[in-house]
Amino acid sequence: MRTPFDTELQTRLMRYAAVDTQSDENSPIQPSTECQLDLSRMLLAELEEMGAAEVQLTDYGVVLATIPATAEGPVMGLCAHVDTAPQFNATGVKPRLITGYNGGDISFPDAPERRLGPDISPHLAACVGHDLITASGTTLLGGDDKAGVAIIMTTARHLLDNPSIPHAKLRLAFTPDEEIGRGVDPQLPADMACDFAYTFDGSKPGEVEHETFSADRGIVTVTGVSIHPGWAKDKLVNAMHLAARIIETLPQTTMTPETTSGVEGFIHATDITGGAAQTRIGFIIRDFEREGLAQKGEILRKVCEAVGLTETRAQITCEITPQYRNMRYWLENDMTPVHLAHAAVREAGIEPVSVPIRGGTDGLRLTEMGLPCPNIFTGMQEIHGPLEWISVQDMGKATQVALNLVQRAVVQDGASS
Repeated sequence: MRTPFDTELQTRLMRYAAVDTQSDENSPIQPSTECQLDLSRMLLAELEEMGAAEVQLTDYGVVLATIPATAEGPVMGLCAHVDTAPQFNATGVKPRLITGYNGGDISFPDAPERRLGPDISPHLAACVGHDLITASGTTLLGGDDKAGVAIIMTTARHLLDNPSIPHAKLRLAFTPDEEIGRGVDPQLPADMACDFAYTFDGSKPGEVEHETFSADRGIVTVTGVSIHPGWAKDKLVNAMHLAARIIETLPQTTMTPETTSGVEGFIHATDITGGAAQTRIGFIIRDFEREGLAQKGEILRKVCEAVGLTETRAQITCEITPQYRNMRYWLENDMTPVHLAHAAVREAGIEPVSVPIRGGTDGLRLTEMGLPCPNIFTGMQEIHGPLEWISVQDMGKATQVALNLVQRAVVQDGASS
């Protein structure tokens, strides 16, 4: 059940998870938070110590490195992100190891009211006997995507220590700000300088993902009429009331994250700020197809227009901006990287599973920018919340898949030349 990489993966993930790297959508700087660079500089030092080549931290916050080739073949990239999600507390993470999980409920020392079990997270039932890593109950763990970071770093160290393993030149990239959709700088594809790449940012063992949401961001701004409340009769227009009406008018029993699954898209109100004079609502709009995405954007616009007609003294604006598009649109033109990943997963003794991701990765932006980049599992579960956990053995399987990939790329290239 244990893999040769378990101890290293466990140590790396627990070390990386303890570093606060939460990104901030409202920050104007790049990376969005300085704390992300604490982990980036740690990785920089570790890569130099293990003997990686061309190690650098770019001015846009990406750690790049090269594992020199031991055989001919296409240049492959491996990518993971260092930031953690803004949706839940990520400060003061205290990773803890549960050795030989017994199949029962898991409690949390800093939040005894919380409970995790197979009824809540079904994959736990497949992990009896595994070594699990969780946080202490008041923070997320940050396995998304520090598990991917640990897997790639372990893969790199193993290749450098074992030069007899045949592999072509391998490029590594550790990005910031993936969780806020700003992880791929326009310079990154050229700076990675590889033929294709993989993000290690997926969940259950076997996952090889080449289809993602398409995404837009919506910002609705409601400007009312502000006046002293003591003299407000027939004069005050409360922006918060109109903002609430917009949210209530949007679909409630359909087209929201909590009412959709599979390939269904949604309109999701993510944040609301402001006051009676002016209120701002943030939305994310998601669909797997361009047409569905455009339709949902139009629904949001029409709702804003309708609410605006009920109070002509107010001003309501709806700005929708593109975020990313389904990577399938590009990968379906050449599925070679996907087929290679399927073969590498099977070689690790796992049946590959490819289902649409209800989310996005840095890989889809890289793919859209010309660098094919499917996504591969890490083992992370219940991400972005206090019940987050991961199996060390699942991470070990992902590490074996990474090693299979680099070796298969050489074989494939040799066979096709």
